Amino acid sequence: MQYGICNLSIVPLRIEPSDPTELVSQILYGEIFKVLEQRKSWSKIRLAFDKYEGWIDNKQYLEITEDDYKNIKSQNHRLSLDLIEFVQDADNKLYTIPIGSSLNGLEILNHTFDGNSIDSKKDKSNLINTAFTYLNAPYLWGGKTPFGIDCSGFTQMVYKLNGYHILRDASQQATQGQALSFIEESEPGDLAFFDNQDGQIVHVGIIMEDNYIIHAHGQVRIDRLDHSGIYNADRRIHTHKLRVIKKII
Repeated sequence: MQYGICNLSIVPLRIEPSDPTELVSQILYGEIFKVLEQRKSWSKIRLAFDKYEGWIDNKQYLEITEDDYKNIKSQNHRLSLDLIEFVQDADNKLYTIPIGSSLNGLEILNHTFDGNSIDSKKDKSNLINTAFTYLNAPYLWGGKTPFGIDCSGFTQMVYKLNGYHILRDASQQATQGQALSFIEESEPGDLAFFDNQDGQIVHVGIIMEDNYIIHAHGQVRIDRLDHSGIYNADRRIHTHKLRVIKKII
């Protein structure tokens, strides 16, 4: 088994070992993973944080030892806190990193960091403030940064920055936590899930006070939430049908 760490700001994670194929997620700076299969130009990997799998270009990561992998994985997450920060290498070259990048591998990468960071601890009280950080970020299928993010990448990153491990896709996140019967039982920071005509969960957002929801749809935006689903006042229609509300414990 081989192991790796992302030594660039963002690396695309693809469904197949080819650049034109679907972007399923992104690997942020400092994230670690197992290499499940290695080909001439591509590697199939499994992320340590959420066990998500996909293919990455072999030129876009650094191999590390199993001991380094285990050491980083055993630590509490130290994450970058500003929208954009920089790390510096031994030759004084700067690399930009987005919010939520992992700083636990700085020593292995021989990088230094002088910006704002947070030691990840469970704190549900700050979820909404963190969500506001991503407000107006454009929607990007597979994205996880303020420069492009999808609905479940948004919820995962907001929760990650507040010490919670939730899975990558909306359908996976819906398997976690405690289901609530009514919107009235929810609290700010709880997750609302929405399904399509086939009953498949395809969307997720973060509940706010007074029946509002913040979610990624075209961009990270705030809409009304009622028993039917998400009501978009700009378009005067319900855009998503409510399936279930979950409290992540």
